[in-house]
Amino acid sequence: LDSIRRSRIMQTRTLGTQGLVVSALGLGCMGMSASYGTPEERDEREAIATLHRAIDLGCTFLDTAEVYGPYTNEELLGRALKGRRNEVVLATKFGFRIENGKQVGTGRNSHPKHIRQVVDASLQRLQTDHIDLLYQHRVDPAVPIEEVAGTVGELVQAGKVRFFGLSEAGVANIRRANAVYPVSALQSEYSLWERNLEADIIPLLRELGIGLVPFSPLGRGFLTGEAKRAEDYPEGDFRRGDPRYQGTNFDANMRAAAVVGEVAQSLGVKPGQIALAWLLHKGPDIAPIPGTKRVKYLEENIAAAAIALDAAQMQVLDEALAPGNIAGPRYNPTTMSMIDR
Repeated sequence: LDSIRRSRIMQTRTLGTQGLVVSALGLGCMGMSASYGTPEERDEREAIATLHRAIDLGCTFLDTAEVYGPYTNEELLGRALKGRRNEVVLATKFGFRIENGKQVGTGRNSHPKHIRQVVDASLQRLQTDHIDLLYQHRVDPAVPIEEVAGTVGELVQAGKVRFFGLSEAGVANIRRANAVYPVSALQSEYSLWERNLEADIIPLLRELGIGLVPFSPLGRGFLTGEAKRAEDYPEGDFRRGDPRYQGTNFDANMRAAAVVGEVAQSLGVKPGQIALAWLLHKGPDIAPIPGTKRVKYLEENIAAAAIALDAAQMQVLDEALAPGNIAGPRYNPTTMSMIDR
């Protein structure tokens, strides 16, 4: 962190051939409003302080979505970024069905008319006149991806959006979307704990010149060395239903993740910092977005950008957390059904 403080600005990376420049590490904002912990643990003042600290340290790639809350996370960022909007790259997402203020199961909606409505509503909540990076949150099987790409392209032409992204899309849909309008970034889960992109997706992204934005780069907290069993998390916390946190899966995954702790100890840093450094070493076209709602953990994450791993350390980590050594699927069957693979 001291080296980043001295330079005051984190290194940047360019995602996609269209030239989207972002901070090497971004900030996932979902947990400030939803999914992790309890409502009582969420403190808007601390969240806003975390956002402001991130900007001060050069972590200026901020990630939200209409469905986080729903809506409340975008509203939070709108309040927090007053007077600082031009200092950040702001990403948000569309694509889920939301009715009466609640997400409707696995329902998706990427019809062109709906995309335009969502973008206008997001702009209002974010208190801005443009979205830097607009993702389709999940592929909608009812709407051809070409229609989605074309609609976002029109929004770019209108000045409401700068760059187009996809989230958890598969090979065929990435190719089809990119043929209509250039995709700058794919946001998908990727970490030492989840390597599903390595066989097919990452080679395709590099062929087409598309950047990768890994979410859950800390394995939803598992790679920090502070994981608890599923039943020890409060009601409403996403991890209670995570198969990898349950039963014998938890025990096997703790054994695999212990190696991350050993490498961290050898370098005098924290396990989560090693997990982020590993990702940053995987290529200059990768910009992870670890999420936090606390200044303390933000600063720990940002310090990972200054950690150097050598080839031997990378190999140890690659082998210890190879896909065959991680127990359990990354989601329950319902959530997995929305992943386009």
